[in-house]
Amino acid sequence: MTRPHALPFSSVLIANRGEIALRIQRACRTLGLRSVCAYSESDRHAPYLQSADAAICIGPAPAAKSYLNIEAILTAAELTGAEAIHPGYGFLSENVDFAQAVHASGRVFIGPPAEAIRVMGNKVAAKRAMLAAGVPCVPGSGGALGEDEAETARIAADIGYPVILKAAGGGGGRGMRIVRSQAELFKAVQVTREEAQRFFANPDIYIEKFLEHPRHVEIQVLCDSHGEAVWLSDRDCSLQRRHQKVIEEAPAPDIDRSAIAAIGERCAEACRRIGYIGAGTFEFLFEDGAFYFIEMNTRVQVEHPVTEMVTGIDIVAAQLRIAGGEPLGLRQRDIGISGHALECRINAEDPFTFAPRPGLIEDLVLPGGPGVRVDTHVTRGYVIPSSYDSMIAKLIVHGATRAEALARMRLALSELVIAGPACNAPLHAELLCDPGFVAGGVDIHHLEKLLEKRGIA
Repeated sequence: MTRPHALPFSSVLIANRGEIALRIQRACRTLGLRSVCAYSESDRHAPYLQSADAAICIGPAPAAKSYLNIEAILTAAELTGAEAIHPGYGFLSENVDFAQAVHASGRVFIGPPAEAIRVMGNKVAAKRAMLAAGVPCVPGSGGALGEDEAETARIAADIGYPVILKAAGGGGGRGMRIVRSQAELFKAVQVTREEAQRFFANPDIYIEKFLEHPRHVEIQVLCDSHGEAVWLSDRDCSLQRRHQKVIEEAPAPDIDRSAIAAIGERCAEACRRIGYIGAGTFEFLFEDGAFYFIEMNTRVQVEHPVTEMVTGIDIVAAQLRIAGGEPLGLRQRDIGISGHALECRINAEDPFTFAPRPGLIEDLVLPGGPGVRVDTHVTRGYVIPSSYDSMIAKLIVHGATRAEALARMRLALSELVIAGPACNAPLHAELLCDPGFVAGGVDIHHLEKLLEKRGIA
């Protein structure tokens, strides 16, 4: 196989599963790299294993014994001759110990340096780094809360109620609690600390102003090891339930592009300051024309395809090239945004109660046509396992305008056929016709308010 790019590694172990494993495998093939898929016993019959150059079992179904097992993954890399490891998203993708272990083994970690993961993975340290770089943050405590209740009460009063308590090592919507008065504060602090310890093995929590009607807006960045950093595009991920994203789009509708450009450049400059390398995403709350940094994801995002669709840049291939030491070959002036893109996460779950519905895919018809992309590892006869995330596919569309993208997504959803387990496609079809979402600019509470009207928490 001809390799169009002379990278210092020729073989990549994919330490993940599902659609992202196939996505990484395809990026490897476009660069002439050998792909090795690590899989658990539960994924033994996954169709994408057949298209990999090699596949190796790393343990039984429980993630702790396979996809979260650092020793098993490193052993798999050694046995298969893989010189680099791509962690995908989730699992070990933002695990400092894993990044360090890969480096110590003499292999290339397809991601940022371990120290960058460490800093940005701790919300208190990340906020401190962003403030130093001039990135606006939600008003809050300068660090983790201490044990002095009077000082905590003073901080909350200075910020102004309502406030939100957050675990410093948190994520995925866990370890957060809204407090609307001082009478609730100290009990909430105690409970949030206990949650933080239980979920993240880190009892540190901090406090921020709770924004009542924010949107969730992201900035995608790429940074090389030669000091170059660019921001690619913004995304709006406000349609979510319990802090889990449901529909994403790029660019964010109805936000002044000069304001986006200004915050994008601040993100790029922050990356230069902290020595960030690779792909990353800055997440912001946006309210009343102002951006407030909340966290950075030091990995590829589930929703990266919408940015690829509007920029024409292959983010996963860029990760591989950057990890191989190549310069970006891009300047900010080279990056443009064309049209609008939407992504619907199609999951095997009840469309309105969100209860998981794993099972056999009895029939599968995927949509097509202009501007339609489907990222999926699923085929007819595949069994959605109960051990992992229930994602079936990511349905992505692109249009010249947001209105055209919405129309194409409605058509794509109407063509999608999934027989067997229940899926959430009917919910997506309904949301694509919701007047608030169609108008654009809904806040992060919009979907939950729609569900509350049905009595769904």
